[in-house]
Amino acid sequence: MNQELTIAFIGGGNMASALAAGLIGKRCGAHDVHVIDINQAVLDRWAVQGTTVSQAPDDMLARRRLWILAVKPQYLKEAVMQCRPFLQEDTLVVSIAAGISAETLSSWLGSDDKPFTRIVRCMPNTPALIGAGASGLLALPGVSEDDKTVVQQCMRAVGEVTWVDTDAQIDAVTALSGSGPAYVFLFIEALIQGGIKQGLDEDQARTLALATVTGATQLAALSHESLQILRERVTSKGGTTAAALDVLQSQNFPDIVQQAMLAAYTRAAELSSEFAQ
Repeated sequence: MNQELTIAFIGGGNMASALAAGLIGKRCGAHDVHVIDINQAVLDRWAVQGTTVSQAPDDMLARRRLWILAVKPQYLKEAVMQCRPFLQEDTLVVSIAAGISAETLSSWLGSDDKPFTRIVRCMPNTPALIGAGASGLLALPGVSEDDKTVVQQCMRAVGEVTWVDTDAQIDAVTALSGSGPAYVFLFIEALIQGGIKQGLDEDQARTLALATVTGATQLAALSHESLQILRERVTSKGGTTAAALDVLQSQNFPDIVQQAMLAAYTRAAELSSEFAQ
């Protein structure tokens, strides 16, 4: 596993850049990375790092062992079809495009008679941009244990990783960690606005809100106690926290969060069907 990887990014946007930042110099050199993107300005940013670049799939793609599909879902089929002539038997394909099932990718890269199954579907999230991401991974049967190790090491370069067994579970990952940062950002916005309404200025409220969410998250991650116990330790009977939690419970806050996640899960499944056409 000490051998350097050869990688092709099909799509050179923010998530690809985040992955490359975690990999170049650790698992590969810049010269081992080839980037394909139709946007010349994007390619210029990659080229100054020492990677090779192209606006269209080329022979260099055939010489890269790991392909990372990082284009928007609505453009993925076209990109895959353009790349397909350069696919090798030992190519390992990782898709970080939302809403497109592993089985659909398998049919696009292979055929009805012989689907290509050396595919890992990955659902990362935006905190990967600062190395604090959370990614769900799904491997098709053609992926070996060594392949899984390679992909796991790549994704751990930008955060935590968990393996799942089905596309439905990837949809659940989408609803939880994929879309989850937006839920947290909305909650932080609400805390800030609440602080402002109660007399704090915006800078004070933002500082306290961000520190509170960061600190609570770190405490939950490092503590051996359950979340319920940690919550109860903050909540004195008849106190301020109890009064606040009573309001959240009366508005069915846990149910609202779970309903939001269900909406995201359902939409992920719908998108998978739409993009499969």
